[in-house]
Formats: sequence, structure tokens, C-alpha cells
Amino acid sequence: MLSPEETREIDREIAIVPNRSSASIEALKTVQRHRGWVTDEALADVAEYLGMSREELDGVATFYNLIYRRPVGRHVVLVCDSVSCWILGYDRIRAGLERRLGIELGGTTRDGRFTLLPMCCLGACDHAPVLMVDEDTHRDVDDAALDRILESYP
Repeated sequence: MLSPEETREIDREIAIVPNRSSASIEALKTVQRHRGWVTDEALADVAEYLGMSREELDGVATFYNLIYRRPVGRHVVLVCDSVSCWILGYDRIRAGLERRLGIELGGTTRDGRFTLLPMCCLGACDHAPVLMVDEDTHRDVDDAALDRILESYP
């Protein structure tokens, strides 16, 4: 069941789009912001609220790669693996993160602090390699910066 706060936030999105289903991504992001990820039950509740089938909304959720359909850590680390980042050090950054966190891409640390995911482009090619932690973009990342970056997310 959607909370009153989630419903209010979704209603604000519905008010600015041409039809209820047009608010689907924002509605999923609202639930995720409140709960950390989108459970099957939450997806069904949002679909019903928007007047969509569960299958339609699941198609949106699985297409949009920033909607998490399984639990993630308190902080999600997105490592850009675009061509620019690949050329300028993606492998070193990915390996450094995996080593420091003790997980591989797609994994979550045992303490639930971090989930490490690849991202096809973070839109900062002129400052590659790039990674994003939650909503914060880190540009021109080198191995030496990784400890400082990770330590800033309790």
C-alpha cells in the first residue's frame, strides 16, 4: 500500500503530465526514494494507482536502469563504462572499487553500505573516468581518489 506521503508526491507528478501513466517513472522513483527499492508489491500498488497493468509498469521499471527491482545498499555507486571512460581508466577504477569494497559489479557489500553497478554513460565524457555515488558525480577519478570518495558516504 502506498503511504500518504508517497501518494501526495505521485499526485504532484500526475498534475503536470497529460495522463496518469505518464507519471510512471516519477512514481517509481518516489517509491524507491522512500523504500530504497521497488518491491513487487509496491510495483503492483503503483500500477493500480496509475491505472496501468502490472506488466506495463514492470516494462517501464525494467527498461529504466535506475529503478532498482531488488535491494541495494544505502549508497549506489555507478561506474561509467562508456568509451571515453573505458579509454581513460575505467578498468583501473572498477578494479579499485571492487578491491576496496570486496564485491564485483552487481554486488552489495556485506554491511549493506554500497552496491556497485555499471552505467553506460554518466554524461561527463570530458572528465573521464567518472563515477556517481547516489546523486553526486565524481569526475576525473583516479585510484588515489577512491578512498576519499568512499569515506565520504557513511
